[in-house]
Amino acid sequence: MLVGFETSDDAGIYQIAPNLALVQTVDFFTPLVDDPFTFGQIAATNALSDVYAMGGRPVSALALVCFPQSGDLAILEQIMRGGLAKMSEAECTVVGGHSVRDEEMKFGYAVTGLIDPTHVKTNARAIAGDVLILTKAIGTGVITTALKQGKAEQAWVDGAVKSMTTLNRTAAEIATKFAGVHAMTDITGFGLMGHGREMAVGSSVTLEIETGRVPVIAGALEAIGIGAIPGGLNSNREFAECMVADKEGAMFSEELRMLMYDPQTSGGLLISVLAEQAPELLDSLRDAGVAAVQIGRVLERLNESGNPAIVLR
Repeated sequence: MLVGFETSDDAGIYQIAPNLALVQTVDFFTPLVDDPFTFGQIAATNALSDVYAMGGRPVSALALVCFPQSGDLAILEQIMRGGLAKMSEAECTVVGGHSVRDEEMKFGYAVTGLIDPTHVKTNARAIAGDVLILTKAIGTGVITTALKQGKAEQAWVDGAVKSMTTLNRTAAEIATKFAGVHAMTDITGFGLMGHGREMAVGSSVTLEIETGRVPVIAGALEAIGIGAIPGGLNSNREFAECMVADKEGAMFSEELRMLMYDPQTSGGLLISVLAEQAPELLDSLRDAGVAAVQIGRVLERLNESGNPAIVLR
């Protein structure tokens, strides 16, 4: 085993030959949107993301299905069709799966990928002096919560769905070509602060985030303003806020602060890259249609205890 759960990385890496290793991950959840086909797409995109975050190439997947005894099978068919559409786009073969009867619907995949053991990208190798790049805007958690509450505007939902159904494949394929990319992780359930904390602690560094440069999905701040706060956001604050500090003189809204902890579904990649290579990486990502943004930098660990892991400015 090359990568386990010690640094809360995105997937496990298990070497099977001198130049070959498996990337293994699993993810499934309850519906976030009303349309079953779209839900299937989101679930597949999210499950594939952990393989991309490690620098791997997904090759096979097993579907995980929980569905009510009295549920409409036409809905399940559309969910699985949506998932298969994204798996096909990723050139990842669905080889089977398992289903159980459950009153609460859930769907996702266990995904296996391949990787060269010498080219693994973990969340624990960021180096002081690196630049931080984020490849997707944040805000899916609060927008889908607003949808569940019947408060979301359609434009907000459309933006969130577009983000959640966009594979991280292109971003990962480009990033892994750069020798100066030292660490990667995808921003999912623990939010930008939670996954940033894991990168900082695992790498023994401090991340400095420029809050004003963090891209935000249209409607996300408004969703917070109308009280669409997912339970996971509060849990993320309890988990990570003790290791987050404001830079002296920093000024930003409470809504933006809260969004830093918003649990993402199928979020973007957070990339720690050598400063000298950051402009070329950004240009390459943007030329390929990835809306990548430089959001901060990596600092030397600020003190021996590791606090703070993240500084907001």
